[in-house]
Amino acid sequence: MRAVLDRAVRDGAFPGAYAVVGTRRGIVAEYGAGRLDSADATAPTSRTVWDLASLTKVIGTTSAVLQLVGSGRVALDSPVVRYLPEWRVAGAERVTVRHLLSHNAGLPAWRALYKESDTPDEAMQLILATPLDTAPGVRFLYSDMGFILLGRIVERVSGMRLAEYGPREVFGPAGMRETRYLPPASWRERTAPTEQDPWRQRKLRGEVHDENAARLGGVAGHAGLFSTATDLARFARLYLNGGTIDGTRVFDSATVAVFTRVQDSTVSRRALGWETPTGRNSAGTKLSPLAFGHTGFTGTSIWMDPAQDLFVVLLTNRVNPTRQNTGIGAVRSRIADAVSAAMSRASASTAGSRALADSKQEPRR
Repeated sequence: MRAVLDRAVRDGAFPGAYAVVGTRRGIVAEYGAGRLDSADATAPTSRTVWDLASLTKVIGTTSAVLQLVGSGRVALDSPVVRYLPEWRVAGAERVTVRHLLSHNAGLPAWRALYKESDTPDEAMQLILATPLDTAPGVRFLYSDMGFILLGRIVERVSGMRLAEYGPREVFGPAGMRETRYLPPASWRERTAPTEQDPWRQRKLRGEVHDENAARLGGVAGHAGLFSTATDLARFARLYLNGGTIDGTRVFDSATVAVFTRVQDSTVSRRALGWETPTGRNSAGTKLSPLAFGHTGFTGTSIWMDPAQDLFVVLLTNRVNPTRQNTGIGAVRSRIADAVSAAMSRASASTAGSRALADSKQEPRR
């Protein structure tokens, strides 16, 4: 892990990074590389705050929907209009919650809300008015717009704002004290800066990088969460333990199993919200088919593999100073492969040592 990250810093893939690896029982290894910014030589630590970008989709929104499904308040195969009757575009009545989570609802991938609107309400009205461009269920197209709608479903069903729901229902019970939207000013000095943003004309530090999330007030279903390596290690352990951590149940275990398996392999290898390994994505080539994970545009990623009892969290600010830097892709897969191989060797070595010890014991009489 150290070798991969140090080389990536030297190659300019990102200014800084922090990786943490572990099992359902706890952290096995963690390492920080580089610095927070060219103007800030502070080394990343386990408590550095990172803009999670699209990890928000799974850590925030998918987890909230998982809870609501597990408690019976949302049904995966119910039409979205059951929860959002104000969504009236042609064909909306055929789109289900499962379609939104699987990115095959027929929605466009993206729309420049931040250029077309001036307020959060105006931006949301544009989302609600954007027509489908494909029939639901026939094509995979990764869509921020679908997850913005999912965030609105969470708010409508729970009666809470997204910024309240996560800390109260997921992060707080899981012991994740530093995961939230709209981080306070007191976190700024330990937050990794992202881009010298051409739209806002300043370097971003402690405010969401995603322009559409910013237009939506910094709180959205597709982006806006900030967190630390310490918190995300707990999050990964929560999923590997089937929805419990330190004796606290946060998710229904059967619903976790449903959300983390491939839904329709004829359309894509997506689970509900989550990616699964394809041999070409950030999972690398050594995680099992049961693994699930996701990436974020700012340079973040998380993978969990129940078959290997393994999680890998990688947090970087690869968009610093510009989003044109694309070196993160290869780094993600190298980290996943290196960690999986090392953990497999360690497991084999432990098993061999136990077998040798057992063979030396005298037989029972």
